[in-house]
Amino acid sequence: MDNYENAIEIKGLIKKYDGFTLDNVSFEVPKGSIMGFIGQNGAGKSTTINSLLNIIPINGGEIKLLGMDHLKMEQEIKERTAVVFDSLPFQDVFNAKDINRIFEGIYTKWDKEEYEKYLERFQLPSKKKVGDFSKGMRMKLQIACALSHHAELLIMDEPTSGLDPVVRDEILRIFMEYMESGECSMLMSSHITSDLEKIADSITFIDRGKILLTGYKDEILETHGVIKCSKEELKEMDPKDYVSARVNSYGAEVMVSDREAMGCKYKGLILDPTTLEEIMLFYVNRDNKGWG
Repeated sequence: MDNYENAIEIKGLIKKYDGFTLDNVSFEVPKGSIMGFIGQNGAGKSTTINSLLNIIPINGGEIKLLGMDHLKMEQEIKERTAVVFDSLPFQDVFNAKDINRIFEGIYTKWDKEEYEKYLERFQLPSKKKVGDFSKGMRMKLQIACALSHHAELLIMDEPTSGLDPVVRDEILRIFMEYMESGECSMLMSSHITSDLEKIADSITFIDRGKILLTGYKDEILETHGVIKCSKEELKEMDPKDYVSARVNSYGAEVMVSDREAMGCKYKGLILDPTTLEEIMLFYVNRDNKGWG
């Protein structure tokens, strides 16, 4: 079971709610890599993560974590997986010392010394109630717990949401350090795409319960681009050639998914590189060929 190629494998995942469906979601997170999981709020990121962790039952599909079936081997998977949610799962009356005692009873590989190192590094008081922690302190405490039982798979649901840029940068650096061995893997959901541009190897983009893009980050960024043109030039473009267009009083910005081909076809127009944030914006507005 340790000879798995993919830390996460999802095939045809379906989860139905009234008014929302995870629709045939499939993607893989290769072992030793970081996948950024992007999408606007309500797109299905947390539902997918809750399905992976068997917090909610699924209606169809197959999920494997660390090469194991997520239902049949749930206990072993959870022993070898660390999870960080965007809200603290601890009672407000506990302090960091209490949490150490709790986790010692949960994880066989719990490392008290490692935990205390993270508390010191994050400047987290051991006797102060977590109910009196700031949002940044709460997130750092969760991350300290997540990284202190030698987990092979880290699943992070918006771990940098609501944090200031300095704290976010510190946390991203710690994630990179943890991944240096090449034996650990991470799925990190976030709507802060600039964070993922810094650390992710691959990207999966979900919108309205469907996967729109999944692949290596650099390839996605290399194949996509933004054409800048006038409104008249936009009218002459084939709508099949672009994802969507952002139109304003000065002209248009047009997202294309095949930069090389569109650069040849529309030679007279400016074609710029793009970002994950722009890609997400243009795809979210794909049903409206001219938005702004």
